[in-house]
Amino acid sequence: MNAAQSPGATRDQRAPDAGGERFARPLIALHWLIALCIIAMLGIGLYMVGLPKGLPFKATVINFHKSLGMTIFLLVLIRIMVRIAYGRPPLPPMGAWQRAAASTTQALLYVAMVGMPLTGYLGSSFNTYGTRFWGILLPKWGWDDARLRHIFFTVHEVIAWTMIALIALHVAGALKHQFVDRDGLIGRIWP
Repeated sequence: MNAAQSPGATRDQRAPDAGGERFARPLIALHWLIALCIIAMLGIGLYMVGLPKGLPFKATVINFHKSLGMTIFLLVLIRIMVRIAYGRPPLPPMGAWQRAAASTTQALLYVAMVGMPLTGYLGSSFNTYGTRFWGILLPKWGWDDARLRHIFFTVHEVIAWTMIALIALHVAGALKHQFVDRDGLIGRIWP
């Protein structure tokens, strides 16, 4: 009898069964809430960059985008703390390349979820408007500087397109596990 089969094996030593263990409920709730907010945020971001300058409605959309972005940032920080507290269930058996791809994609998604609002906030700190968080003006960390603003907003945009690609990869991987591998992986995070 090996460690994966022994009755005294810890959660990390046991081989996961096809259904696998589930993530903790707070992590499931945060996963889907953040996912929906990010999809909305990316849509709003793509929409607002196409609005003409001087349009009064554009300022409202931009302020909503900033507020939602900072809210997502706070939710991501909470998610990181909850994930540390609860851990995650073990992955089902899969090849080393799949395990590496899943870990890399997930790590990059976390980097993007933290980096995107930070670069947006810093970019807004280098203009005259700053960032309003649901109507409350947040402290500015900079001054009116078009060059620095451009750098931060360029990085913000690159992260946005990278996040879109990572989300597509994440969803494709989940669908592969669900419909090709049929290993029950998606059931770990499904509400």
